[in-house]
Amino acid sequence: MNFFDARGPTAWSACATSVLPVPVSPSIRTWPSAWPRSEDIAEMGLGGAMSRGADVVRPHLNIGEAAARGRLGAFMAGPVETYAEERDNLGRNGTSNLSENLTYGEISARACWWAGVRAMEEGKAGAETFLKEIVWRDFAYHLVFHTPRIVDANWREDWDAFPWNEDERISEVTAWKRGRTGMAIVDAAMREMYVTGRMHNRARMLVASYLTKHLLSHWKIGLDWFEDCLVDWDPASNAMGWQWSAGSGPDATPYFRVFNPETQAEKFDRHGRYRRAWLAEISSAPPETARSYFDAVPHAWGLGEGRGYPGAPVVSAAEGRARALEAYENRDF
Repeated sequence: MNFFDARGPTAWSACATSVLPVPVSPSIRTWPSAWPRSEDIAEMGLGGAMSRGADVVRPHLNIGEAAARGRLGAFMAGPVETYAEERDNLGRNGTSNLSENLTYGEISARACWWAGVRAMEEGKAGAETFLKEIVWRDFAYHLVFHTPRIVDANWREDWDAFPWNEDERISEVTAWKRGRTGMAIVDAAMREMYVTGRMHNRARMLVASYLTKHLLSHWKIGLDWFEDCLVDWDPASNAMGWQWSAGSGPDATPYFRVFNPETQAEKFDRHGRYRRAWLAEISSAPPETARSYFDAVPHAWGLGEGRGYPGAPVVSAAEGRARALEAYENRDF
């Protein structure tokens, strides 16, 4: 649901031992005699920058408070039981999918918390893991409040001198943005985001690791691209998540841990269901989810099924790991 796993025991322990207030629905007891004039949403042109992509993304959205509560209820009625095991499975719908609703305030973190508490009291195995993810999200806001630099600068300031590439125009970064790195699991994830406005949590870790470690490009490039593309964009949890992956944030993954996209694909998409769902070029009969990517991207990208899939990765798993570790060896952390 959020960007990455909650591993900090302090935040979880503090919430687990506290009694959080039960959420209440606001009620208006008196009505004004005249409502102020509202802006015309259509005049705002909020989706203007999306061009034709808006029509592709719209069917994947779950909009409104009622829809959010329905989604939470459906999750607690079934999938929460196996959430701890299934949330990393790219080929299955094992998460709550509430991120967009939380982003826009259509449901509160407190409502999700209490639903998780009830599920845990009922003995549902995955409920505690779900609660930890809720804590992780709010912990991100705690960090933004106390260390606001986390949204646009390295939380660990000793990373300021690390020689990340900061030019997003280079071909490797362009390939990453467009889902054409030749690393299938990475490309599938980037296309899922462009079509649906969301990306599976495990996939976010993989694409972030590939950008910051295999491509040695600054996490801010990825953060900005996610801000442009995600409908569930959240400045706090996404900033903390990107820095978690890069190694520059609090409670971050060890900087020397470099995810191997190929072994990650084998582990979390063993039967290739996720890759086939989003990569039209690798299938003789691609599903609509994969084909719709070409309906969403700008014409200027010159992409289409007939172009074919890249024959080799822009940076292979082995090459990326080697050059990342070399860069780390030359850095005094």
